[in-house]
Amino acid sequence: MGFRSHLSLFCFAFAWSLLIADTHQLQSSQTQVLLQLRKQLEYPPPLEIWNVHGVDFCSLPPSPTVNLTCENNFVTELKLAGDKALKGGYFEGFAVPNKTLSQNFSMDSFVSTLARLTSLKVLRLVSLGMWGPLPDKIHRLSSLEHLDLSSNFLYGSIPPRISAMVRLQTLVLDDNFFNGTVPNWFDALKNLTVLSLRNNRLRGEIPSSVNSVNTLSEVILSENEIDGKLPDLSRLRNLHVLNLSGNKLSSSLPALPKGLVMAFLNKNSFSGQVPKEYSQLNHLQYLDVSFNSLRGVPPSALFSLPNISYLSFASNMLSGSFPHDVDCSSKLGFVDFSNNRLRGSLPTCLSSKSGDLIVHSGGNCLSVDSQHQHAESYCLEIREVKQRGSGGKNVGVMVGVIGGGVVAFVLLASGFLILFTRYCSRGMSEQHLLRKPGLDDSEARFSSEILTSARYISEVAKINAQSLPPCRSFSFEELKVASNNFDETLLLGEGSYGKLYRGRLDNGMQVAIRCLPSRKYSIRNLRLRLDLLAKLRHPHLVCLLGHCIDGGVRDDPRINKVFLIYEYVNDGNFQALLSGNNPANVLTWSKRLAVLIGVARAVHFLHTGIIPGFFNNRLKTNNVLLNEHGMAKLSDYGLSVISGEIDKDGGDGEGPRSRQRRIFEDDAYSFGFIILESFIGPSIASRREEFLLNEMALLNRQDDGWQRIVDPFILTTSSRESLSIVISIAKKCMSFDGSRPSFEDVLWNLQYAAQVQATIDGEQK
Repeated sequence: MGFRSHLSLFCFAFAWSLLIADTHQLQSSQTQVLLQLRKQLEYPPPLEIWNVHGVDFCSLPPSPTVNLTCENNFVTELKLAGDKALKGGYFEGFAVPNKTLSQNFSMDSFVSTLARLTSLKVLRLVSLGMWGPLPDKIHRLSSLEHLDLSSNFLYGSIPPRISAMVRLQTLVLDDNFFNGTVPNWFDALKNLTVLSLRNNRLRGEIPSSVNSVNTLSEVILSENEIDGKLPDLSRLRNLHVLNLSGNKLSSSLPALPKGLVMAFLNKNSFSGQVPKEYSQLNHLQYLDVSFNSLRGVPPSALFSLPNISYLSFASNMLSGSFPHDVDCSSKLGFVDFSNNRLRGSLPTCLSSKSGDLIVHSGGNCLSVDSQHQHAESYCLEIREVKQRGSGGKNVGVMVGVIGGGVVAFVLLASGFLILFTRYCSRGMSEQHLLRKPGLDDSEARFSSEILTSARYISEVAKINAQSLPPCRSFSFEELKVASNNFDETLLLGEGSYGKLYRGRLDNGMQVAIRCLPSRKYSIRNLRLRLDLLAKLRHPHLVCLLGHCIDGGVRDDPRINKVFLIYEYVNDGNFQALLSGNNPANVLTWSKRLAVLIGVARAVHFLHTGIIPGFFNNRLKTNNVLLNEHGMAKLSDYGLSVISGEIDKDGGDGEGPRSRQRRIFEDDAYSFGFIILESFIGPSIASRREEFLLNEMALLNRQDDGWQRIVDPFILTTSSRESLSIVISIAKKCMSFDGSRPSFEDVLWNLQYAAQVQATIDGEQK
């Protein structure tokens, strides 16, 4: 830093100190500790002001990145926030350039230095790139009341000696790599009010000792690998927030305390029914039990709880009919029980179109909204199959129920003619709700009015995407630096949507840069389209980090260079992993199902999570990427919205070639081939229509047919019942009789297949 900068810092610090009355200098020993911490953190820029000679650290004004509080010349609060990226990429426990502190950093030495701040009550060290195991000596901070070490690279077990920090009220270790079992010593922390261990790799069961910490008001253990039975939590009378989403819990739903306000129990394997006792939770405002294996009908009284505003039962195995005498609370604003097997009619308070209540009910067998419902017989038959599946019996009924469309495949040529006739006359289908006859496809579906008023309707998607970074604008110079001036050695691939380069931003984050093909774009329309694409945030979508608009001439409203910047997902694509070229990375059937479920969730969100929906996303296995945790992420979605493609086969975009192309770009049809590749292999990608004509019928014969075309590894490792369910839904996705399933239906069947497989795997163990 130059002389002028030092002088400015000194003047600022001196002027501020004059405003503080009766300020006493921090003890020299405390000052030396702070300077040592600054050195160990490798001189982060926000702490540059500590380098000004003679500055009273206690008198410095707080900022979003540095906050220091003192009492009696001792440091009592230390809050530092860095700019190191949240965990991303594969972390093996060693220093990572530009993400963690250097290999010279020692977490053990750092904590030893911290322990010399003997009066410290609040410690918050976030996104500083600290890495390594958290040492047991952390308990030496015996005065500590609030500890937050989130968004670093800490791993190993959570130190047992934290149990000796009896004054601790808040323990936050979110977004790290802790990989031991859930600690069983929480009962020693009698003053603990907030326990947050979100997004780590913790495993094992939640210990019953949690029940003894009556002071707890928030328990957040989401996005881990916690399994087993959940203890009775009803004794935690002060608990207001419980978040256990994204784990592997497989018990029945737990008893909950009567004072609970928010409960996130989604994305687990909870079974049984929603307890009637939940109807007594008069303080409950938010309940999410979606993506589990719950059965029956939710208790009617849940809908009339005095404070309830949000209920989600989506993607379970609910069945039966609602009673007619259901009352709804005046505060209820969102209800989702889509993708189940409910029958009958909706209660009046849920079917009314008045007010601000949003109700999602698609994918059931209800007598409302017939466009998005199955026939009642479908729910009854599926229920029978599920009962058989639970007993491990044969799957003949399942094949008979959802094996429709075989005749259409045998008579494929006739099917094409029927489809063309129906497709032309179908009008505003679900896939083209926003299309207006006679207009360009892209402009009609995404008009300026729609683009500017586009809004989310999926609250679940909002919550799941809260940790994703916001989309921003990049300069062309930033991209040139990040990609080494678009060096060809960094080229990842090239296709109809332009070249894709790997790059690295100034903060060390790896990115993928998509260079869209040159054409004249209207700036106003393009920005509207980019804003719409930026709203797409979902855990199973490759995150769009930003965009760059470059190349326009001054005063020219049209430009020709557009770049999209995405997160870099570096653990390979689904097609490569299915090829079997690397035996060490062969995906088991369960893992393949997990990938398919992730993609189905992403596409379901693209269809329903935002208005207008995103359809025709050109789904392919090489666009399905896997991150370091094996989590599927869909790439290259929604690019047709930006490119504004116009079908050139017909003057109005409705020529025969156009219609045929739309048939094969339908998301359900494309996803059907992704499913086929998951159990046959990637070779099918190059012979799609040939396979339909010559080999598809083999899937109807479990013995010789399956032996001829299904990957032998899948035949020997998968459950016949699970595989049969997946084959059936794949055939429905590629049917030509107008009965392709919604992605709610696809998702439900895949989750059921995964559950069947998990049951078989558990029995074999």
